[in-house]
Amino acid sequence: MLTIGDRFPQFQGKAVVSNEPGKQFIDLSSSSYEGKWKVIFFWPKDFTFVCPTEIAGFGKLDREFRDRDAQLIGVSTDSEFVHLAWRTQHPDLKDLPFPMYSDLRRDLSTALGVLDPDEGVARRATFIVDPQGIIRFVEVTDMSVGRNPAESLRVLDALQTDELCPCNWKPGEKTLSAA
Repeated sequence: MLTIGDRFPQFQGKAVVSNEPGKQFIDLSSSSYEGKWKVIFFWPKDFTFVCPTEIAGFGKLDREFRDRDAQLIGVSTDSEFVHLAWRTQHPDLKDLPFPMYSDLRRDLSTALGVLDPDEGVARRATFIVDPQGIIRFVEVTDMSVGRNPAESLRVLDALQTDELCPCNWKPGEKTLSAA
């Protein structure tokens, strides 16, 4: 599995960004948001139970991520058409403000090492990638356990200080000094 300090792999494919006819899909690649922080999170399958709670949770914090010059990208191994159907039918996903990327060929989840070998789907994983394309944070949870999008935002805040941040540090609190 790729981890902290590794370069995030190149990727290119389709993503869903809207329910509006003719504007649903975009081509998305690793260079789409150059110069920005990226928070790329994977979920196992569309039309499931834990996944929409996390996706909606990230959606509610999208403005805060954008305020930190970070782009959210959600990913699963379902096709862009399945993403669109789910987004259209699930009330919490209708107005998502970030792309839902289709890793249908499983290239990205395989390159990152988060493809579950038994299920053939992406594990529940989050990567925070800096503007230079370097992975700065990785979290992978069990398929049955949802993650906390607010914690991903807190970690992004800590990484952006470029300082030593103690346990449970929050923006506005003191950082640590090595001296």
